[in-house]
Amino acid sequence: MKRRIGKIEGYLYILPWIAGFLLLQFLPLINSFRYSLTNIRLGGDYDFIGLDNYVRMFTKDRDLAGSMWVTLKYILLSVPSKLLFALAVAMLLNMRIKGIRIFRTIYYLPSILGGSVAISALWRVMFMKSGIINNLFGLSVNWLGDPRYALATITLIDVWQFGSSMVLFFAALKQVSQDLKDAAQIDGAGKLRVFFYITLPMISPIILFNLVMQTINTLQNYTSAYVVTGGGPIKSTYVMGLKIYEDAFVKSNLGYASAESWLLFVFLLALTGVIFLSSRFWVFYADEGG
Repeated sequence: MKRRIGKIEGYLYILPWIAGFLLLQFLPLINSFRYSLTNIRLGGDYDFIGLDNYVRMFTKDRDLAGSMWVTLKYILLSVPSKLLFALAVAMLLNMRIKGIRIFRTIYYLPSILGGSVAISALWRVMFMKSGIINNLFGLSVNWLGDPRYALATITLIDVWQFGSSMVLFFAALKQVSQDLKDAAQIDGAGKLRVFFYITLPMISPIILFNLVMQTINTLQNYTSAYVVTGGGPIKSTYVMGLKIYEDAFVKSNLGYASAESWLLFVFLLALTGVIFLSSRFWVFYADEGG
């Protein structure tokens, strides 16, 4: 009897999570697929049209291929840069120096503020042709108006909010055995060899986790592109998240936007699948040997 009551209590504890998952994630997911098979528009009736939205994506939408390519470039620019910067900062904060705890707190603040619309608007002011960056360094670069620089400029917003990845890297670095480092140094290994042959393999599971999570977050992001550049110039920052938003709420075509969302979901599955398949060659798990 007590065992049965214990199980009931366990289910009651996780009930809020289950209810939240069903109402806020699972049902919207099912509805989005249902809407993708219709011509539903904002505030209007709709009819079932089958796979017409999906056929239209690949046959009539001229912006789709370009938007997918921009999204892929955005991921390739943003995710590695963010992870490298987060790892570098984590290694700095792992040093034993006076007042390091204060610096750890300060370095996490951009992650709290970085994703807001206000910060994106501030970024636009900073990088405009007559903005702070050009005036500070004596430049005249058109950061937001030149297709060569616009995508890299909005990528910097993502790199700037590196805090969550940095915290995980910092925790992983704390778990790297100092005995292994000392043994390697006694054998004549320098700091670079210790880093590449001991530190990196030991924290590689966290690298994998951060890589997957940041890829997912970057693929869903549209705030910086919407606020800073509006998708321009010449749609050089027209990421899929922004395209879906415009099709849904500017053109009020919810059915087509839902189909695009499912395409983005499949694209995300493919990317994460590639990451996981490649992980067998570079992720080291201590309990598996190797």
